[in-house]
Amino acid sequence: MKEHIAVTRHDHVATVVIDRPPHNHVNAALIGALADIFEECDRDDDIRAIVLATEGKVFCGGADLTGDRPLADESGESETPALYRHAVRLFAAKKPVIVAVQGAAVGAGLGLALVGDFRVAAPEARFAANFVTLGFHAGFGITHSLPRVVGQQHASLMLLTGRRVKAEDALRYGLVDEIAPLADLRATAQRLAAEIAANAPLAVEATRATLRADLAEAIRRRTDHERAEQDRLMKTQDFREGIRAVGERRAGRFVRG
Repeated sequence: MKEHIAVTRHDHVATVVIDRPPHNHVNAALIGALADIFEECDRDDDIRAIVLATEGKVFCGGADLTGDRPLADESGESETPALYRHAVRLFAAKKPVIVAVQGAAVGAGLGLALVGDFRVAAPEARFAANFVTLGFHAGFGITHSLPRVVGQQHASLMLLTGRRVKAEDALRYGLVDEIAPLADLRATAQRLAAEIAANAPLAVEATRATLRADLAEAIRRRTDHERAEQDRLMKTQDFREGIRAVGERRAGRFVRG
């Protein structure tokens, strides 16, 4: 999956760009490759901050839940355990991460955006934890990472309604730190990264480690629980109906079964 990720470097900032059209869907291989790159950046003393961005209109449409065996690898086995192991690796990275969100960040795509310390968004950005719309339990550690950023009440609102949150509302929630015009989005994220990188790197890393103390371990514990609930709910009629309803752009007709 590294062929879908490009890395450039300038003035102590690494810009990591995912390009997996059309929706930049995540899977275990892609998140594993991204975690490898983050760990390579950790080992490079010349890199002091990371900008994470994607190509196209959609930041990340989450996992691809279409087909007869969603979230299964080529052998038919669930790839969710590997996906979440690699997600924990992202949260464990040592360098500050600024995420540039140009469009929809949905489901696991929202989870990916929450890996960052900061998020810069275009006005076109939308954020959605739409799992309940699909008859599904939230994953990617979102039940921990989202309340940590926006507070319990805003997180509950997003997780229990599945609604899409506009960029200006996300700014009010604290989910977004800055809104920038689409044409200037990546440059704005890079300027924030450069502002961080201009400081003493050991002090930045130590302060960040204190601020994020035990975060990766908390994500590991939470994804263990999320995966168990996802496995249970994927067997229900409501999950199958939720996938159909979203694909057909209609409200789900759920039966609690």
